[in-house]
Amino acid sequence: MPQDAFTLRHIARELNAALAGGKVNKIIQPSRDEADILLYAGGKTQKLLLNTHASFARALISAQPRTAPETAPNFCMLLRKHLTGATLLSVKQLGFERILAFTFACNGEFTRAERVLYAEIMGKYSNLVLTEEGVITGALKISSLQENFKRVLFPGVKYAPPAAQDKADPTDRTALAARLSAFAGGDLAHFLAENVAGLAYPTCALLAPQLPQDANGERLADALRALLFSDETRPAVERIGGEAADFHARFDGGQRCKSVLEAADIYYTERENKRSFAERQRRLESALRARLKKEEKKLALLEERRRGCADMEKSRVFGELLTANLYAVPRGAERCTLANYYEEGAPEVTIPLERQLTPAQNAQKYYKKYNKLKRTLAAVEPQIAEAQAERDYTLSMLFEVRRAETEADFTETEEELRAAGVLPSPPKKKNAPAAQSPFRAYAVNGWRIFAGRNNLQNDRLLREAAPHDLWLHAQRYHSAHVLIRTEGRSVPPDVLQTAAEICAYYSDAQNEERVPVDVCQRRFVKKPPKARAGFVVYTDFTTVAAKPDQHPELAAGTAAEN
Repeated sequence: MPQDAFTLRHIARELNAALAGGKVNKIIQPSRDEADILLYAGGKTQKLLLNTHASFARALISAQPRTAPETAPNFCMLLRKHLTGATLLSVKQLGFERILAFTFACNGEFTRAERVLYAEIMGKYSNLVLTEEGVITGALKISSLQENFKRVLFPGVKYAPPAAQDKADPTDRTALAARLSAFAGGDLAHFLAENVAGLAYPTCALLAPQLPQDANGERLADALRALLFSDETRPAVERIGGEAADFHARFDGGQRCKSVLEAADIYYTERENKRSFAERQRRLESALRARLKKEEKKLALLEERRRGCADMEKSRVFGELLTANLYAVPRGAERCTLANYYEEGAPEVTIPLERQLTPAQNAQKYYKKYNKLKRTLAAVEPQIAEAQAERDYTLSMLFEVRRAETEADFTETEEELRAAGVLPSPPKKKNAPAAQSPFRAYAVNGWRIFAGRNNLQNDRLLREAAPHDLWLHAQRYHSAHVLIRTEGRSVPPDVLQTAAEICAYYSDAQNEERVPVDVCQRRFVKKPPKARAGFVVYTDFTTVAAKPDQHPELAAGTAAEN
């Protein structure tokens, strides 16, 4: 739900109550659409998040972590210059508009000023504008007269709110009553959204059932104003199928929240995380598909070269037959027919010849062709094996990306892809610790089971396992490596079966009815030197059939160490 004027009215009150009197400690701009202001208010540090993204525009208090870029953008530097150390005096809504005014008292060593930061929450037109004495000091999104002749947002220009829409302002009772008097029945929610300023359709859909449907304009205006300007709130996140579908300032049902700010934060955080996850997954899948396409093209060319060596033995036989029958081959002939004593019954075979060459030279030509094809085949075979290994490795990475469940699952996968040259390496930060995402962890009747999320985790799981721990992998499929911590005990059949079902679920055969899963002790699993991440060889294994099952009821959270 967009933060319309009705919702922003309650958000402004809650922001003012929580942040007024707070001192600005830090300002960051984690993305081009967002500025975060950290204030010490109410005895603690709180983060005011101001976002101008077309789909996620909002103003609220959030505890979600944000990472500041190494180089602060220009607008961030502007805010730091003018607002660092300032005191937030008030947060107010501008009329009944989708605009919040944050007023700061800025006291320096030699200057004192009152500056206002306007947060315009208007979908794709959202913006942040800093002013002093009504004059624009800077804006997140600058527009000049050449770009927008209706409204100029440029330093030095007097700030003016966006032009009012051709709708009735709820603060003007007379104008509102006159507009509502035109309602002649039908969809009241749609009529309100089309004719009343500052209201989004989801809000109108909730308000309409509470209004008299057959009242005149005067009564309808009074009833609507009573609902709009009441301080009553019943904040909640509306969920459909478990996912956050919307949030409301006044809603019966859904996930109850302590405040409208909390409801908005939960809703937008889930939506942003979902979008970020999908975009990250799509980017990785795209890079891997492009790599897979190149590898399959390379493999097809190598296979074609190997097929071209199919006549290698035929050339050798022709050379041998010509050498053995030089006396019987007439000079200058285009072909000759000889008995092929290399085959049973010595059938006759016709051998093409070049007329300008002697029989001996024709024989040498076939020997040279044979030797050339032999060298080609010797060179192509290992290249094909390497290309197949590269393709299988890329398919395993694609499997990891498609089976990811959270953004944390991509961390080590991206690191592996950078090491493989699939993704460009980012600039290295000094003293930055290597991030390690946790294993999937399960508890089954006192036994601990762990499953890797990616190739790097699979290798780490192997390194940290004891020799007699049980290791599992789906047979002939890409799958997660699964480990049962034995601690010297004999694993019960039900625990082994559960681990096999988890292994089958996190494999390419997730949709199969039964999946063969190989099981052996860790000491029989070896990683060849210089092998790709996740690649192992194993012996002394048994195979169990398992039905893929995620077993979420057994999940014991995650574990950084097993």
